[in-house]
Amino acid sequence: MDGQGSDDSKQGTADMTAFVQNLLQQMQSRFQTMSESIITKIDEMGTRINELEQSINDLKAEMGMDGSPSPLAPSKQSPTEADKEEGSA
Repeated sequence: MDGQGSDDSKQGTADMTAFVQNLLQQMQSRFQTMSESIITKIDEMGTRINELEQSINDLKAEMGMDGSPSPLAPSKQSPTEADKEEGSA
């Protein structure tokens, strides 16, 4: 019986080792997949940020070429517009 018990123990250890190795391989595979997914998302975000930056620069250039005042700058009325507003009050 002692010989068979030793064989069972060895088989159990071998089964457990195979199970743990399989589990570690699955975890490594999932980790690799998640890592690749995260890297892809970061690359996509970088591309979108670059596109956004280019759009902002394009808008700035358009505003500069049009000679339009900044939306934050107070608008100055011409004397005729000021007279019209005073007369309508």
